[in-house]
Amino acid sequence: MSYISFQPQDYFNTHLYSGNDTTNNQQVGLTPDLVWVKCRNNATPSHYWVDKVRGDKKYISSNATTAEQTDSNTFDLVSGGFNLAGGNGWTNVTGRNYASWNWLANGQGSSNTDGSITSTVSANTTSGFSIVKFTATGSAATIGHGLSTVPKMILVKRTDSSHTWQVYHASIGATKYLELNETQAEATSSGRWNDTTPTNSVFSIGSEWGSGAVLIAYCFSDITGFSKTGLYEGNGNADGAFIYTGFKPAFVLYKGKGAVQSWNINDNKRLGYNPNNAYLFPNLTQAESDITRIDLLSNGFKLRTTDAGQNGSGQGYIYIAFAEEPLVSSNGVPATAR
Repeated sequence: MSYISFQPQDYFNTHLYSGNDTTNNQQVGLTPDLVWVKCRNNATPSHYWVDKVRGDKKYISSNATTAEQTDSNTFDLVSGGFNLAGGNGWTNVTGRNYASWNWLANGQGSSNTDGSITSTVSANTTSGFSIVKFTATGSAATIGHGLSTVPKMILVKRTDSSHTWQVYHASIGATKYLELNETQAEATSSGRWNDTTPTNSVFSIGSEWGSGAVLIAYCFSDITGFSKTGLYEGNGNADGAFIYTGFKPAFVLYKGKGAVQSWNINDNKRLGYNPNNAYLFPNLTQAESDITRIDLLSNGFKLRTTDAGQNGSGQGYIYIAFAEEPLVSSNGVPATAR
């Protein structure tokens, strides 16, 4: 059984809100250093990522290759949540509903010299999450990530110019990569991770991004009872694969690794009951759907679809999940399913 001494929602939380075209504050249950927002009922706005290391109002999109943009309207990360302004067409339109996924790191970050390239790192070793900003040299290099544990998933985006999102996942290894903004299957290249598995102090990059490229990386370690990465095999059956995480999931991001398929997100706030857990696609702008896909259980998640995007027979799917609560909390109370 998985015990932790902290409350998961103090380090990750899903927050839902409605736009109103006026200045307002959204309290999300923690003071976030990374906020990812998506409109739920309209396909027009892209995904919207803001973090404290790059700075308020500066956003990138998981469905796009475009460089970082600066929003003239307010989107500021503040104590307990974020501030919105009227007129923000991405995150605050009347009649639109939004999901925000919020992670706590460690503020604006500080210099880290563990790697061959100096990085700026905002790291939370308790929850196994760090935000890392650095400038590539065009050659293989190591980058300090600030965690005392080995990252199992790393998302990297070039911010000064257009470039695809690169994804490292331990279950496919350091010789391969996926792209968060694309549907492509895993591909092989030493240019991404220099064929080198991350350590508890650094991760490696190859020559993919070129000299002078400014990059942001989001690094995630497995923390027993709070976060878990892994690989599951689909069975093509509505009584689908069960994946044990050791906690009641609050958020699951997953994708078929070997086929052309979209990424999927499910969380514990949208709809809020099994089996119609609404999902969104990080690589697409489309509105959410509540088609039966997945059950969020007290100790993991279970697929409830024959769709090849989530549960194709014999196909492998990588995932990362974050906890709503551990299987058994620090007070000895067991988690329950939805």
